[in-house]
Amino acid sequence: MTKTKRGVIPVRGPAAVLGTRALNRATLARQLLLRRSPLSAEAAVGHLVGLQAQNAKPPYYALAARLDGFTPEALSRPMADRAVARIVTLRSTIHTHTAQDCLTLRPWVQPARDRELVSFRKGLSGVDLDRLAVFARDLVEAEPRTMKQLREALLGQWPHADPQALTVAARCRLPLVQITPRGLWCRSGQVTLTTAERWLGRPAEPSPGPDAVVLRYLAAFGPASVKDMQTWAGLTRLREAFDRLRPRLVTFRDTHGTELFDLPDAPRPDPDTPAPPRFLPEFDNLLLSHADRTRVVPHALRGSTWRGNIPHRALLVDGFLAGVWRLDEHALVVEPFGPLTTARRDEITAEGERTLRVMHPDTSYDIRFGAVRR
Repeated sequence: MTKTKRGVIPVRGPAAVLGTRALNRATLARQLLLRRSPLSAEAAVGHLVGLQAQNAKPPYYALAARLDGFTPEALSRPMADRAVARIVTLRSTIHTHTAQDCLTLRPWVQPARDRELVSFRKGLSGVDLDRLAVFARDLVEAEPRTMKQLREALLGQWPHADPQALTVAARCRLPLVQITPRGLWCRSGQVTLTTAERWLGRPAEPSPGPDAVVLRYLAAFGPASVKDMQTWAGLTRLREAFDRLRPRLVTFRDTHGTELFDLPDAPRPDPDTPAPPRFLPEFDNLLLSHADRTRVVPHALRGSTWRGNIPHRALLVDGFLAGVWRLDEHALVVEPFGPLTTARRDEITAEGERTLRVMHPDTSYDIRFGAVRR
């Protein structure tokens, strides 16, 4: 079944073993990182089931690495038009989602938001959470509120509660979106909140249910294990959904014996398929959406995109994490994790130049290679 020993390894029984490079190339193909896609920004956000977006700029760089013909305006426009929005969903972090996913995925992850509140129960002693949800909804739907305004209003109702716990409770009980201009390219604004229903102009819809989300996850991140998806979603107890879907899926094993599920017709390229360099933002979903991240992050480099609490932007070379990068005042600086051949440096330089043309067409930057990070 396999052309190379690094790819699909034949074993006894119905399941084949997918080597690290086979998993890498399959995941890159789903993530639109082997070849840039002609999808629109909105369609790509939907296919990828959202883009992690603690900061405003990472979703733009994420799409620049994935889409052919992308410009920042291609994401900024649908955000201004309320076709996409910023909302806390997966892993209790802010994501840029399509309007449809804001209204359906957010209810699906509600059990995780309920669990999150348990950590704040001491600061919420005496607070009726149902009443808080009604009060906060009325408040932010009457007029979008900043975090400070929301906190002060909640404290007026529950003066003895912990201020942070009150705002967390509002965020966990309600689908709060960050309204524009927050999140628009080259524009700024305070975090100002209203409900998804109010901002998007229609009511929340029923949760799609775990089976439908499993299929979408595999389309964007597969082949994957149950634990991989639970890591991505921040949820538990998804095994039953995979078992229900088993007749519609194909299964493999990784080199550690973990069962992996996949869509039968999903792309699984040859492990030797070329993977061009890619400049990814901090918090890119590619690096955060599997329990076992060795398909992209070599074990020896685990944690290398962080320094203290500061995340760094990731550089992929041959499909794997190979360095970090940053924009200084006049230069895009690449700091590789190992020596680079002249050919690799040329490929990285060409990709860096393309990224700069797309993202910063009116600014002149050099491309520099820093010292090898250890």
